[in-house]
Amino acid sequence: MAVVVNKLIPEFEANATGGVKVTNQSHNGQVMVLYFYPKDNTPGCTTEALQFRDHYPLFVEEGAVVFGVSRDNMNSHNEFKQKLELPFELIADTEEKMCHMFGVVKNKIMYGKKVKGIERSTFLIGADGQLKQEWRGLKVPGHVEEVLAAVKALKQPA
Repeated sequence: MAVVVNKLIPEFEANATGGVKVTNQSHNGQVMVLYFYPKDNTPGCTTEALQFRDHYPLFVEEGAVVFGVSRDNMNSHNEFKQKLELPFELIADTEEKMCHMFGVVKNKIMYGKKVKGIERSTFLIGADGQLKQEWRGLKVPGHVEEVLAAVKALKQPA
C-alpha cells in the first residue's frame, strides 16, 4: 500500500540504530520526519545527514522526531551515525519494505548502467499519523530548512 498525503500512513515496522523499533504508531502524538537517502558515506547523503544533524535541536524544539532511512545494514548505519555524530536514529530498510511503501525505489542510470536506487525523498507525518507533506527527487541545499518550516507550520492554527 502506498502513502497518500492527508491519509494515515500504512502499517510498518522497522529497526533503527540504538535498538529502536519504529512503527506507524510508535511516535503517535509526535511529528515524524522520515528522510530517505541512497547510501551511507556518499557525498550528498553525508551533506544531508549533517544538515539534519545541525538543525536537529530546532526539530526537537518543535516536537518532531527525525529518522534517516536507507537500504544500508545496521553496521553501516552505526558507523555512519558515529562518524557524523548524528543525534537521531537511522532505519535499516535492507528488505526495502519502507522504500517500496513510500515509493522511493527508482530506476537510475549509473555509469551507463540501469540500477535500482533510492530517490532522495522526505516525508512529514503529523502527530495524528497522517502524511502531511512529501518532497520527492529533492536537492540537498536548503531542503532541511524547508522541512523545518513545514514542521513549524503544522503547529499553526489552520
